[in-house]
Amino acid sequence: MTDILLRHDSDHIATLTLNRPAARNALSMGLMEALDAALVAIAEDSSVRVVILAANGPTFCAGHDLREIRATPTRAAYEAVFALCSRLMQRIVRLPKPVIARVHGVATAAGCQLVASADLAVAADTARFATPGVNIGLFCSTPMVALTRAVGRKAAMEMLLTGDLVPADRARELGLVNRVVSETELHDATWALAAGIAAKSPLTVAIGKEAFYRQAELDLAGAYDYASEVMTRNMLANDAAEGIDAFLGKRPPHWSGT
Repeated sequence: MTDILLRHDSDHIATLTLNRPAARNALSMGLMEALDAALVAIAEDSSVRVVILAANGPTFCAGHDLREIRATPTRAAYEAVFALCSRLMQRIVRLPKPVIARVHGVATAAGCQLVASADLAVAADTARFATPGVNIGLFCSTPMVALTRAVGRKAAMEMLLTGDLVPADRARELGLVNRVVSETELHDATWALAAGIAAKSPLTVAIGKEAFYRQAELDLAGAYDYASEVMTRNMLANDAAEGIDAFLGKRPPHWSGT
């Protein structure tokens, strides 16, 4: 039986590849469970500093597996699907390592949610994005949570109300993706971004990622109070001392992760 999620580690980067190409990489319960478990393992794996989310086949991710969902039309089954999906998306945000989505083809509904939940995203210039649930009577309410935290409200509402496909260049303008490259450059461009981040202090990156999301939910004064405490704690770390000394001494830093 073919694995529905593949993992490959190299140079402190873990690539997790959705592997249900015949189903357009729809997020079945099994795939969401596998991805969630992989992220739990990576969180504790000190050899991994950056995660790339990728996909096999012509589609990045078409959202939830609607055939699977409709096979058991009960409240309990629906609640289980969306609870697992919500846990998975929060796992991505809370993972103490940056997650980069490498997007080709289309990313729709929960697939678009996956991209919006990632810390960074690199897209092929042929990629397209949508939250089309409104077209089938199912508003993309859970994708909305991630989408409204990645793009402006007016843009998010337009995507949610129309269900229209958004081309890669427009997605970049909206802030849904960071970079748009040709399909032939997608792998290397994503890897270069991941490798650059993996070369930083893993402790500093973990501190920074957590602080980024926490301060965004605070008011201005609260955000500065919190960020000041984070900076103080960060300054006391060995990697901060090493990084500053290396900068002053004009030499490469040697990170200990402490």
